[in-house]
Amino acid sequence: MLNVKYFGAVAEKTQVLGETLPLSNLSLQELVDELEQKYDLTSLSYSIAVNQKLVQDKNSYMLMSNDVVALLPPFAGG
Repeated sequence: MLNVKYFGAVAEKTQVLGETLPLSNLSLQELVDELEQKYDLTSLSYSIAVNQKLVQDKNSYMLMSNDVVALLPPFAGG
């Protein structure tokens, strides 16, 4: 099971703050592809964190059961 959390514009687009998915043993890119298709997120800009750590390379990151994936809005510096 994966716990996926949505923030900012992503949460507005999905109309939910999070969901639990019965998926595991797939790459982060595969999950993102599935979520982008399900919620039509391709027009949004967002970062992805897994277990509270930002992930840059979605293709090489393999998800494990009980991971928490967060789709985060762009950060503004200050």
